[in-house]
Amino acid sequence: MAAAFVIRSLFQARPAPRCPRFELPRAPRRGHRLSPADDELYRRTHISLLQREFPHATYIDSYSSRGFTVGGNRVLGPCALLPHSVVQWNVGSHQDITEESFSLFWMLEPRIEIVVVGTGSRTERLRPQVLQAVRQRGIAVEVQDTPNACATFNFLCHEGRVTGAALIPPPGEISLVCASQATEKTEN
Repeated sequence: MAAAFVIRSLFQARPAPRCPRFELPRAPRRGHRLSPADDELYRRTHISLLQREFPHATYIDSYSSRGFTVGGNRVLGPCALLPHSVVQWNVGSHQDITEESFSLFWMLEPRIEIVVVGTGSRTERLRPQVLQAVRQRGIAVEVQDTPNACATFNFLCHEGRVTGAALIPPPGEISLVCASQATEKTEN
């Protein structure tokens, strides 16, 4: 019985000992709105149009199953984009890509840093010999499906990189339309 009394007294609820209260430094409370002082901590968003910032760069405006619109000019079929020009690219599919079809990229000055290859609606593998030949000449190769290759090319050009693209139009009715073309179509 004495053991039961000792055990019961050990497990009885006791009030917690009081600790002296100390105050934390007052942290500012943030509501759902930013005060002018808080706004100074954040940078405002700045949007710029690519054409105004880099007027000399080439950008892909849109693509379709028939070709591409590059800098406002329509290009039918596969094309090769170089830093300041666009040329027809004589390939029908990713299987037709050879060292010879890439030769125009390593003949240019200034040297192209990276070539983005768009292989249609899917990412297809290129022959290892072709990739090795391009890389031996100091040019990086990025193989993607054409929609992603167009976006990657535009991004690299905006960064100021010396970029080339080898693009095969994707089959079907897939298309990317820039904002200026969409407004022109709705106005007509």
